[in-house]
Amino acid sequence: MAVDKEMRYGSEGILHRVSARRVIWRTFIYTVLILGSAVALFPFVWLVRSSFMEMRQIFILPPEWIPKPFVWRNYVEAMTVVPFGLYFQNTIKIVIGVMCGTLLSSSLAAFSFSRLRWRGRDGIFGALLTTMMLPYAVTLVPTFILWSRLNLVNTFVPLTLPAWFGPPFYIFLLRQFFMSIPYELDEAAYVDGASPLYVYWRVILPLAKPPLIVVGIFSFLGVWNDLLGPVIYLTNPNKFTVAVGLAQFRSMYSAQWHLLMAASTVVLLPVIILFFIAQKYFIEGIALTGMKA
Repeated sequence: MAVDKEMRYGSEGILHRVSARRVIWRTFIYTVLILGSAVALFPFVWLVRSSFMEMRQIFILPPEWIPKPFVWRNYVEAMTVVPFGLYFQNTIKIVIGVMCGTLLSSSLAAFSFSRLRWRGRDGIFGALLTTMMLPYAVTLVPTFILWSRLNLVNTFVPLTLPAWFGPPFYIFLLRQFFMSIPYELDEAAYVDGASPLYVYWRVILPLAKPPLIVVGIFSFLGVWNDLLGPVIYLTNPNKFTVAVGLAQFRSMYSAQWHLLMAASTVVLLPVIILFFIAQKYFIEGIALTGMKA
C-alpha cells in the first residue's frame, strides 16, 4: 500500500510539473503574441484616433487616446479638397480589369502546367519562374517605350492588360494547389467524354475557391497600393488612382495632419473590410497552396 501511494504521489507530482510547464509556456506565448499585436496595431490606432481630432490635439502630451470631441468634418474636408470619389472610381475600374485577367489567365496556365501533359512543360514552367527574379525596374523602361509606341500611355490599358497574360507568382501558387487535387477526378471526367476545358471549369475551379480568393486578394492589394505604375502611365488628373490622389494630398496638405489621417483612413478602409470578409478563405488558401511541389 505504501509503495502504491508513493507511486501515485510521484506520478501526480510529475503530471503537476508538466502541466505547470505547459501553463508557463502558453502564458509566455500569449504574452509575446499580445505584445506583438499591440505593436502592430499601434500605428493603425494612432491613425484612426488622429483622424477624429483637431490639429492641436494630435501631438499634445500626455497623448489623448479618445478624441474630445469627435471631429467628423475632417473626413468631409479631406474628401472634398481632393476628388477622391473620382479616384475611387478609377481604381475600381483598374481593380476589376486586373482581378478578372489575373484569375482567368493564372488559373488557365496553372491548369495546363499541373493537369495536362505536354512536351517541354516543366522546362517552360522553370523559365516562367525565372522571370520572377527580374526586378521591376529592369523592365520598366522597355515596357514604357512599348506602350508609348502603341499610343496607350495615359490610359488604363498598361495597368490592366498585363494581368491577362498570367502573372508568374500567381501561376505558381495555383499550380501548387492544383497538383494536390487527385488525378482520378480528371480521369473519371475524361472517361465520361469531358474535354480539358470542361475539367478545368467544372472539376478544378470549384475545388480551388480558397487559392483563387487568395490570388484575388493579392491582386486587389497590388492595384490598390500601386503608386509607381499610375504615376508613370497616367498624366491626366481625371484618371488618377487612389494611391496617386493620396500622394497628391500629402504634398498639398503635409502640415494638415488631421486631414491627412482622415484621408489615409478612408483609403485604408476598403482593404480592411475585404480582409475581414475573406479572411477565412485567405488563411485556408495560404495553408493549402504549396502542399505539393
